[in-house]
Amino acid sequence: MGRLDNKIAIVTGASTGIGRATFELFAREGATVVGCARTQSKLDEAMAAVEASGGKGMVVAADLSSDDGAAKLVDAALAAYGRVDVLVNNAGVGWAYGEANPGSMAKLHDTTPENWRTVMSIDLDSYYLVARRVLASMLENESGSIVNVASMGGVTGLYDGHTYTAAKGAIMNLTRSMAISYARQGIRTNNVCPGFIDTPMIASVTPAFADPEAAIQLSPIARAGRPEEVAAANLFFASDESSYCNGASLLVDGGTTARSFPG
Repeated sequence: MGRLDNKIAIVTGASTGIGRATFELFAREGATVVGCARTQSKLDEAMAAVEASGGKGMVVAADLSSDDGAAKLVDAALAAYGRVDVLVNNAGVGWAYGEANPGSMAKLHDTTPENWRTVMSIDLDSYYLVARRVLASMLENESGSIVNVASMGGVTGLYDGHTYTAAKGAIMNLTRSMAISYARQGIRTNNVCPGFIDTPMIASVTPAFADPEAAIQLSPIARAGRPEEVAAANLFFASDESSYCNGASLLVDGGTTARSFPG
């Protein structure tokens, strides 16, 4: 038996990195998965990998920074399967986006209002828009698990990416508020905070781990994390194994935020 047997699970940002690892892992654990991202071709690749491993589900291409996109995703899931048991809010942008869109990962004084609004719409608004629509189904069924993927940047300050850190910190406190508001209706909400994970989002950073001195500065474990390691944390919170976890934050960062300064 799988840890998510008979569950209907939405995973956003499912086409790459942590989202794709989560999408594939949930399917292997028995969930019927609904993956969402912006690019159809990448979603098709993810769905093909799920089906090749015997999993089942569907994909929906949508821009979740808009309410129309959130409606497209959730309506498609409900039309196909009638309910949503699990939501993993994971879609977002980070440092790779900043390289392609200069100024979007800047310090506050260098952040234009346009860049602030764009990053917030992707990294925070999308979580609200999708969760709001999924909650309608979960409240009706008096059951559900929501996993909001934030970042170690929501726990500690960073020298740049100030819009990013503001969004991630907001996700963490939104998680707490949701947790205490919906627990009596059978809905748990928890939060996973990745550190340096070897994904396209931080592709310009991960080569630094090849230098042992730089690696230990970045993480006490002295390596980048793997997407599958974060997916495993998402699985724990999605499954009934975490039935008494609600409003919790799990750091998956190799100990980076546990220290006051690098050793």
